Amino acid sequence: MSFKPILLAALASLLAAAPAAAREVQVAVAANFTEPAKEIAAAFKAATGDDAVLSFGASGTFYTQMTQGAPFEVFLSADAERPQKLDKDGLSAPGTRFTYAVGRLVLYSKTPGLVDDRGAVLTGGHFAKLALADPKAAPYGQAAVETMQHLKLYDALKPKLVTGASIAQAYQFTATGAAELGFVAQSQVIKETGGSRWLVPEADHAPIEQQAVLLKTGAADPAARAFLDFLKGPQAKAIIRRYGYEAR
Repeated sequence: MSFKPILLAALASLLAAAPAAAREVQVAVAANFTEPAKEIAAAFKAATGDDAVLSFGASGTFYTQMTQGAPFEVFLSADAERPQKLDKDGLSAPGTRFTYAVGRLVLYSKTPGLVDDRGAVLTGGHFAKLALADPKAAPYGQAAVETMQHLKLYDALKPKLVTGASIAQAYQFTATGAAELGFVAQSQVIKETGGSRWLVPEADHAPIEQQAVLLKTGAADPAARAFLDFLKGPQAKAIIRRYGYEAR
C-alpha cells in the first residue's frame, strides 16, 4: 500500500485547518475621528482578523501627502472636498467614495459656566485666547471661521485666535488651558462630563460632511475593500453615532 495518497490527504487537511494569515490596511484618518476609528478598527479586527493601521492628522495635510505618493490605502477625510479632489486627480478607485459621518462643531471650555448654551461668550469677549484648527488644513477650523463670520465677530476675535495644526491640537490647547475656550469636534468632548459648551447650530456653517475613499494604492488589497465595507455596516454606524455624528 502506498502512503503517498494518505500523506497528501493529511497535508491538505492541515492546510485547510490553518488560520488565514492576517491582512493589513493602511488608513489615513481625520483627527476628529480618532476615537471612533480606534473602536471601529478593533471591531474590524475582531470580525475579520485583519488589522487597520491608523494614522491621524489634518485632512488637508493628508491630501498633500497623498498627492506626493504617501502609501495610504483608505482615506477617512473630515470633509468631502479632499476625497473629491483625489477622484479628479485620478488617485482614488472610481466609485468608492461615500459619506461615512456628518460632524458637529462645539465651542468648548474646561471652565464650568464660561460657555453658555448660545455662544454669547463670543460677544462678551471676556477671555484672552480662543483655539481653533487651521482652517486651510482642517474642515472643523474652516467651520469655526464660518461660524464667527456668520455671527459677524470674526474680525473682532481675530487677535485672540490660537491656531492648531489639526483639530486634535485645537482640543489640546483647550483641554490644557492654553486657551480658555476653543472650537472642537463634538466627538472630542462627547464623553466629557464637566466644563461648558455650545453646540454650534448646523446653519451657522457649511455641513461637515466627512467622506471616505479607497485609494488606488489599495484597490487590489482585499483588506482595504473589506475595511470600507465594514465602515458601511451596522456595527460601525452604531459606533459613529455614539460619538455624536450622523451616520447615513
